[in-house]
Amino acid sequence: MNTDHGQAKDFVDLHEQVETSVNLLDSLESFLSTFQKDLSSVSGQISELQERSKDIDNKLKSRRRIEKPLSSLLSDLAIPPPLAITILDTDVGEPWIATITDFERRLDLLKVRSRVKAARDLGDVAEGLRIVAATKLRIFFLALLQPIRTSVTTNMQVMQTSIFVKYRVLYAFLQRQAPNVAGEVQKAYTGTARTYYETGFRRYVRSLGWIKARTPEKPESIISRNGDNGEPYLNQDRLAYAKIDGPSIILAYMADDKTHEEPIEAILRSLFLVLMDNATAEYAFIVAFFRSEFVAPSPAMETNSALFSPTATLLSPDFGFDDRKSNAGSEIGTHVSRPFGGNEHGSRDVTALPGLMDKAERVPLDAIWKQILDPVLEYCKTFVTTVLEPMPSAVPLLTMIRLTEAVITEVQKRDCPPLENFLFTMRLQLWPAFQNIMSEHCDALRKLAEGGTTSYFNRAASTTDASVANICDRYVVMFNSFIILTDQEEETMIFSNLLRLRQELTKLIARHTENIHDDVAKATKQSAMYEVLLQGLNKGIHLSTHPKSQKEIAYWAEKEEEARRRIVSIAQSRRIGKR
Repeated sequence: MNTDHGQAKDFVDLHEQVETSVNLLDSLESFLSTFQKDLSSVSGQISELQERSKDIDNKLKSRRRIEKPLSSLLSDLAIPPPLAITILDTDVGEPWIATITDFERRLDLLKVRSRVKAARDLGDVAEGLRIVAATKLRIFFLALLQPIRTSVTTNMQVMQTSIFVKYRVLYAFLQRQAPNVAGEVQKAYTGTARTYYETGFRRYVRSLGWIKARTPEKPESIISRNGDNGEPYLNQDRLAYAKIDGPSIILAYMADDKTHEEPIEAILRSLFLVLMDNATAEYAFIVAFFRSEFVAPSPAMETNSALFSPTATLLSPDFGFDDRKSNAGSEIGTHVSRPFGGNEHGSRDVTALPGLMDKAERVPLDAIWKQILDPVLEYCKTFVTTVLEPMPSAVPLLTMIRLTEAVITEVQKRDCPPLENFLFTMRLQLWPAFQNIMSEHCDALRKLAEGGTTSYFNRAASTTDASVANICDRYVVMFNSFIILTDQEEETMIFSNLLRLRQELTKLIARHTENIHDDVAKATKQSAMYEVLLQGLNKGIHLSTHPKSQKEIAYWAEKEEEARRRIVSIAQSRRIGKR
C-alpha cells in the first residue's frame, strides 16, 4: 500500500509538472505568436522606411539635377550691382570692355527667357541700363573724334590703333543693341576722316605741284638734237622709280626749298605710294572696325599687327607725307624707317579678312571708304592729268606705267578693291598716252627718212652723220630702258612699238647713205652706224640676256655683217677689174 501511495504521489507530481510544462508551452506559444506579429509589424515599418528613403533619395537627386540650371537661371536673371554701378556711375574706359560684354550677354539671355516672369520683371531695368550705356558710348566715341576735328596734325593711325580698335567691343555693342547710335558714330567718323584726308592730300598735292613746276618735263622726239642735257644716256636712277622698293618719297616740306627738284616719275611715285599706304590702311581699319557682327565679341579683341603694320605710311599733313611714321606708343616722338617693300606686306592677316567677305558684306564698307577718300581720289586724278600735260617722254611715261602696275599688285595683296579699281583707271589713262608718244616717234623717223629723198617738188631734209648717230643713241637708250622696265618676254604694247621704230631706223640709215655714190664708202658708213647700235646694245651684260635684247643684237649684227661683206665683195671686184 505504501508503495502504491508513493507512486500515486509521484504520478500527481508528474501530472502537475506536465500541466506546468503545458502552461509554459502555451505561454511560450502565445509569446512567440505575439513576437511574430511584432516582427511582421517591424518588417512593415522597415519596408515603409525603405520606401521613404528611396523617395527622399529621388527627391535629392532631382533637386541636384535642377540645382545648376536653377543657379544659372538665377544668375542670368540677376544684374550684379557692380555691373549696374559701372554703367551708371563711371565714365567709359577700359573697365567697360568686360562690363559691356557681360551686360550684353545678360541682355540676350533675358530676351531668350522672356517667358519667365522674373525675366520680364527685370527687363525694364535692363532696358534702362542699355539706354544709359548707349548714351554714354555715343558721347565717348564722338569725343574721340574731337582731336582730329580741331587739328589735322593729329596722328590718325595712333587714334585708330591705340583707341578705336581697343574699344571695338563697345562699338560692336552699339551695332547690335543700338544701331541708330552706331550709325551716328559711323557718320561722324566718316565726316571727320574725310576732312582729315582731304586737307592733308590737298596740301601734299599742292606741294608736289610746286616741285613739278620747277622741273617741267620737256617731251623730246627721237630725232631731236642733243639739248642742254648733252648726249642721251641710260639713266637707271630714274628707272628705279618704277618700283615700290627704291628711293625715299618726297616729303611736303621739301617744296619749301625753292632749289629742290625731282623728275616727274619721282613725283608721281611719291603720290601713289602715299595714296596706297593711307588708302589701304584706312580700308583695313574700316573692315576691322565697322564690319557688322552678329555674335557677341570676346572681351579681348584680337588685333592683327599687319593691319597697322609699323611699315605703313600714314598721313601727316603738318610735316608732309613721310615714309616714316610714329610708333603706336608715341604720337610725336620716335620714328621708324619704312621700307616700301612688296614683301614687307606679304602677310596681312587682317587685310586678308576682306577676302572672306561676300559682295553683300563689302558694299557698305566700300561705301564708307569711298565717302572718306573720294576727295583724295579726285586730287590724285587731277594731278595725273597734269602729269600728262605736256606729254612726257616715252621712257618716263613707261616708268610711271610700271610704277602704277607695281602699286596695283601691292594693293591686290592688301585686298583693297576700291583703290584697285581707281588705279586701273589711272593705268588705262597712261597706256594710250604711251601709244601716242611712240606713234609720234615712228612718224618722226618715217617723215625724216622720206624727206631724205629729193625730188622736184620735195625739199630734202638735212640728215647728217651726227644727227643719225644721235638718233641711234636715242634708240639704244630707249630700247635698253624698255628692256629694264619689262619683265615679260612678250608684251605686245612694248615690243611692237620697238619693232616699228627699228624698221623706221633701218630705213633712215639706208636712205641717209643712199646718196653716197661710192659703194665702199656707203657700206662703210652703214657698218659704222650698225656698230654704234651694237656697242650700245652690248653695254649692259644683264640687258643682253633678255630674249628680246638678244634678238635685237642679232638683227643689227646681221646688218653689220652684210655691210662688211659688201665692202669685201666690192673691194675684190675692184682688184679683179684693175688686173
